[in-house]
Formats: sequence, structure tokens, C-alpha cells
Amino acid sequence: MADYKGVEYLKSKLATKRSRVNLRYKFYEMKNYVKDLGISTPPNLRGWKSALGWCGKAVDSLSDRLVFREFENDNFDINTIFAMNNPDTFFDSAVLSALIASCCFAYISEDNVGNPQLQVIDGANATGIIDPITGMLTEGYAVLKRDQYGNVITDAYMIAGATVVYDNGETDVYYNSAPYPLLVPIINRPDAVRPFGHSRISRACMDLVGGAIRTVKRSEISAEFFSFPQKWVVGTSPDREPMEKWKAAMSAMIEFTKDEDGDRPQLGQFSQQSMAPHTEQLKMFAALFAAETGLTMDDLGFVTDNPSSAEAIKASHENLRLIARKAQRTFGSGFLNVGYLAACLRDDFPYERKQFYLTKPKWEPVFEPDSAMLSSIGDGAAKINQAVPGYFNKDNLRDLTGIEASGIEIKAEKKKKFDI
Repeated sequence: MADYKGVEYLKSKLATKRSRVNLRYKFYEMKNYVKDLGISTPPNLRGWKSALGWCGKAVDSLSDRLVFREFENDNFDINTIFAMNNPDTFFDSAVLSALIASCCFAYISEDNVGNPQLQVIDGANATGIIDPITGMLTEGYAVLKRDQYGNVITDAYMIAGATVVYDNGETDVYYNSAPYPLLVPIINRPDAVRPFGHSRISRACMDLVGGAIRTVKRSEISAEFFSFPQKWVVGTSPDREPMEKWKAAMSAMIEFTKDEDGDRPQLGQFSQQSMAPHTEQLKMFAALFAAETGLTMDDLGFVTDNPSSAEAIKASHENLRLIARKAQRTFGSGFLNVGYLAACLRDDFPYERKQFYLTKPKWEPVFEPDSAMLSSIGDGAAKINQAVPGYFNKDNLRDLTGIEASGIEIKAEKKKKFDI
């Protein structure tokens, strides 16, 4: 019998990680708390909050470019399993959740007729003990349902060959033929130290967003003084009625008379504050955030020179392209593990993971080509095929263009020969 940690250990492990995951979701949803340094903020504006969507932009700009297509050499028909589980929602939800929380989990169960059904669970509601060699779990725990106050209603503990479901005090055990727990991690950028990966919203991203939000808040406060610079009046008579400040600031004409000694008050205005320092500081934070996430200043709202073609956009996002290709490799492995265990559950047979070595995940291109790039690809493919006949065909050309080949067959016209 395997040496399992047990469900109570996994519950305590999830409790320690849950706050970190929820913090990153708050940054993604722009609900994060930003500390006010209390230096330049008036007391009555200390509770005023601002929001900045840079963390959401960093995640969405990558997740929107990761479009899963299908599995190639699908010897075990796992494409059908995903097709029956709303693939558009499943893949996008899994990718987005893994980028935010560093990992998410796919929970596999059976429906009423025995077909596998897939559910994405975020990193704040599932955990497990991972095997660093296979990338699979040796045991797992997942919260399947919570009430409106966050209390657990239904949860499950999974080991190889069995899933134990706890539902309102009742315990049900479901046996299966899968050689691993039916909870599969889908991980973003794993390594030997952090096998559950790294979040797209790093500590640097959260710190830079906090500084940028404070800059926006200070600029809003300064805008009040920029719009209505402070004015001063000296030499008024102490016996006159006090001046209404707002009326004096907004009035088109103000009359000041001389006193009995013939003196008149003097008017003046303090120098107007400049918004330039706040703008420059915000640009500094934007440049640091762009460098951290592989984005450009244009992506963060600071428009520079607009790229003229898809190739120029691709060149300006070279770091983002490398990050996306890395994510495709790790996510593809996770999706293949999901299909592997789902096939074991569907066929009620304990397949070995190495039997799926021919099955490869296929993704759409990270950057969609425009007409100019399509023309360049066509010219290059034609020249390469002249040197190496058959090197490019409709299968690998789709990997470059993202356009599916037409299913209409073109019949060659037979030329009639006439005797002269």
C-alpha cells in the first residue's frame, strides 16, 4: 500500500496556499488593497480607492493567444472526450486559471451513462502530492462546492483507483481503473524547486501595480489643485465681512473698495502645479511592468508608434511569444494527462502513460498572420518545396498560418488531344 499523506494533511496544505491564490485573483479582478503611505493624501481622502488593470492585461494578453486545437496521432480517441466536455470553455478556463494561480486542476468523474466529464478547479480549491517524474498526482484533494460564505459543502479525496466524496456528512466511494488519482494538475512554468509552477502575476507585478495606483491617486489629488490653483488676498480690512471662498474663486467679477485710509487689498495666486511628474512616474512604472511581463508600452495604454503590420507586432512582442511557446509546452502536457486518465476511466482499463507517447498536442499560432505574412509564407514554402519536394504540405502549413485547409477537392481538368 502506498504511503499516503491523508485527507487532513491535504486540507491543511490547501489552507496555507489558498490566501496566496485569492490574493492574485484580487489583483486580476482589480479588487486588491493598496497601502496608502499617508504622506500626500488628505485625511478625508485616505479611504479613496483606485484601480488599475495591468495584472489582468498581463494575464489576458497571454491567455487569449493560447488557443488549443486538437491532439495529433490520437490513437485513443481522446479528442472525442474533450469534444463532449465543452472544449471552448474547458481549455480557456484551464489556461486562464493556471496563469493566475500558477496551476489549476482538472477533476475527472463519470456522468450517468459512464462517459468522462471534466471540471476545472482553481488552485484555491484543490491541491495534492505531485510526482516530480511523471507530473501526475499520487493523491489529491478538491473542494467541489462551497456555500455563499466560503464553507465547504462537497469535497473529494482521490487516490489511484478510488475517489472518496464527502457531501454534507455523507461519504461515497467511487472505484475506477485509473492508475493515478482523477485529479490532474495543469501547471504554468514548473521547475525543480516549485513543481506547481509560477503565477503570471508575480510579486514584482503586484508591487509595481501598487506603486502605479498610488501614483494615479496622487495625480487625482494634484488635479484638484491644478484645476483651481490657490489664490491669496492681503491688505483687507479686519472690519469687513469674511469672503465666501468658493464664490470668490468662481465669480467672474469681484469688487474690492478702498478703506478710509485709501488703502486697497492686493491679490495674487500661487504657482500652478504641474501634472508632468505624475505622468512621468506612471510611465516609469509602466515600463517596468512591461519588462516584467513581456508586454509593450502600447499594451499598457501609452501609445507610441503604431506597428504597420502583423510582422512588426510580432517582433515587438518577441518576449511574449517565447513565454507563450513555453506555456504551450507545459499546458499541452497537462491536457494530455487529462485525456490519458479520462481514457482509462472511459474504457475501464489501466493504460500506461507511455502508450500515449505518439499523441501530441497542437496549438494555433501565437500570432495570426496578415495578408503580407501569408504571402511571405507561401513564397517561402514554394521555394523550400522546390529544393526538398513535399517538405511543406497542408498539415504543417496550418501550424504556420492557423488556417484550416479547404475540404473541397479540386479535380484536374482532363485535356483532350486532337489529331491534326
